[in-house]
Amino acid sequence: MAYEFERKQRIAVLGGGPGGYEAALTGAQLGAEVTVIERSGVGGSAVLTDVVPSKTLIATAEAVGNVDEATDLGVQFFSRTDAGRAVKPEITVNLAAVNARLLRLARQQSEDMKSQLIKAGVRVIHGDGRLDGPNRLIASTGRGKSRVDFDEIEADTIVVSVGATPRVLPTAKPDGERIFTWTQLYGLQEIPEHLIVVGSGVTGAEFASAYRTLGSEVTLISSRDQVLPGEDADAARVIEDVFKRNGMTVLSKSRAESVVRTDEGVVATLSDGRTVEGSHCLMAVGSIPNTAGIGLAEAGVQLTESGHIRVNRVARTSVPSIYAAGDCSDFLPLASVASMQGRTAVFHAMGDAVNPTELRNVTSNIFTQPEIATVGWSQKQIEDGIAQGEIYKLPLASNPRAKMMGIRDGFVKLFARTGSGTVIGGVIVAPKASELIMSVALAVEHRLTVDQLARAFSVYPSLTGSITDAARAMHIVH
Repeated sequence: MAYEFERKQRIAVLGGGPGGYEAALTGAQLGAEVTVIERSGVGGSAVLTDVVPSKTLIATAEAVGNVDEATDLGVQFFSRTDAGRAVKPEITVNLAAVNARLLRLARQQSEDMKSQLIKAGVRVIHGDGRLDGPNRLIASTGRGKSRVDFDEIEADTIVVSVGATPRVLPTAKPDGERIFTWTQLYGLQEIPEHLIVVGSGVTGAEFASAYRTLGSEVTLISSRDQVLPGEDADAARVIEDVFKRNGMTVLSKSRAESVVRTDEGVVATLSDGRTVEGSHCLMAVGSIPNTAGIGLAEAGVQLTESGHIRVNRVARTSVPSIYAAGDCSDFLPLASVASMQGRTAVFHAMGDAVNPTELRNVTSNIFTQPEIATVGWSQKQIEDGIAQGEIYKLPLASNPRAKMMGIRDGFVKLFARTGSGTVIGGVIVAPKASELIMSVALAVEHRLTVDQLARAFSVYPSLTGSITDAARAMHIVH
């Protein structure tokens, strides 16, 4: 008697960043035969050159800031000279050691993720990959020493998670020595004397904040009216005020036409003819998806004008067997969203229960000092009539824990649906806002009202107390 065994579903993943990693892990856990092709290392740029190293650098800057501001809390640092006289020591940062540590942590994280995949039974191929139709990937590897070897992977489902790379301007070409993209900064051995940052979006603002705290003179060139265009206006205003108070030069409504090296540094020329001289320059002018030359169009996958892959809310492309996750897609470019897309894609492809990703429920955070965390509808959308809501803002200065900690800047802002009081969004500007936003995110995700949020017990004293205080102030009278 012959038995027919059902063949395992085959999933091929191109790119091992957050989206590809989660897709592969989810597929393996659901019993699929999974292959991942990754050219740099599991975790992709998010782990190796972007999120992990940059946030590690920012954590170091935060530690420096805490030491520097401790005197406000009555903590004083002194050393003694040979004569016994007390002198205040200078806070110094060994940037070479900092960068060595963060790159070590990034590699460690990448190896841990690779081990998890292999443990789950995923086949990991180190090499470049491209699509050869809707159900096949071709991986090129260097195993043959004098030749390039090729692996052909047949798949029922393909997940593309190839990420993006920093945008490069022809008039400001990075050289990795004086002019940098954000992936190149980690080779610096010393704190830049004067860092010019071109671009005041999330990446530019984060690095400008970090390097100013680490001791660099910083000039931030912003083409818009204020830093962080597109973010909550009140939050952006707080950050810009903090930047200026801390000695940063912010050039608003200024566009850098070119950045070139000089004998001793760099010079940025603005569109109005002004020039800014510095020792180094960071170009933070956006990114481009890594979608060119990998067979997407030939396989029938639709792309946007910018080269991003069009996907729906379950990460599916225009080709039923192909999904896309992360910064290469036209979804929100966040590591957490990429991970969710990767999981959602595999759940959908394998017929498991799936909740389509709702972008309005996504939390995001900007790791400046203080941080900015957001979720849900924005104040601008409410003011423009796109969403119907009430707005309440509570400054952190009134919070008892904030006073104890010496926090001067920040606020909690909640948005609630007019009439029902359902929480539809919020903004928090505070140290560790990335941790504080979770309770608001839960309220948005589960459609809690401000009264339900207010009834939760927050610790006294705590910064989270401002969230329940704000919710209580928005009480809906029935």
